[in-house]
Amino acid sequence: MRTTDLRIIKTKQALHAALLTLLSQKPLEQISIAEICREAKVNRGTFYLHYEQKEGLFEEYFQEIMEDLYQSYEEPYRAVTTLDTHQLDPNTIRIFHHIERFKMFYRIVFSKNVPLTYYYMLFDGIYALLKRDITTHHEHQMAEQISIDYYSAYQANAIIGLIIQWYRGDFSDSVSILNQQLAAILKNVRSDG
Repeated sequence: MRTTDLRIIKTKQALHAALLTLLSQKPLEQISIAEICREAKVNRGTFYLHYEQKEGLFEEYFQEIMEDLYQSYEEPYRAVTTLDTHQLDPNTIRIFHHIERFKMFYRIVFSKNVPLTYYYMLFDGIYALLKRDITTHHEHQMAEQISIDYYSAYQANAIIGLIIQWYRGDFSDSVSILNQQLAAILKNVRSDG
């Protein structure tokens, strides 16, 4: 049983990698299942054993990325009962480690050659994460007149803005520099407000 599971994992990893390689060349709509199979070195039967269509493969890969992003975002909360952004230790920030791990995907999302759909999928994922974070950890701290929906959208765009700036520099700054920048920004924003 364990070898079967390992084979499935390896097959799916190969299909994810193949899809990512092809997405760096053209949009999902222009990629055929045959191309994915050729790139992954698997036959079509194996593909259809796991997915009905290429969109299912993309959705699964995207969900894997979002799950890793959620885990990375939640990391600072594991060290404390209440997260105070004035005391935020940059070493507990894991979101940029996540971006670095999935750098190839983020290069595709922020490329000007791909449909805006990818950007909005990422925005929706980060928005949902932040909205969940606010309702779980910070809702009591929000001013009454601030809508959680608008605040979540604002925060999601702020995070995406940092990632885009890092992308524009071809991810040349280290993760620790990004962690320090985010911690400093959060401290500055909180002290201004």
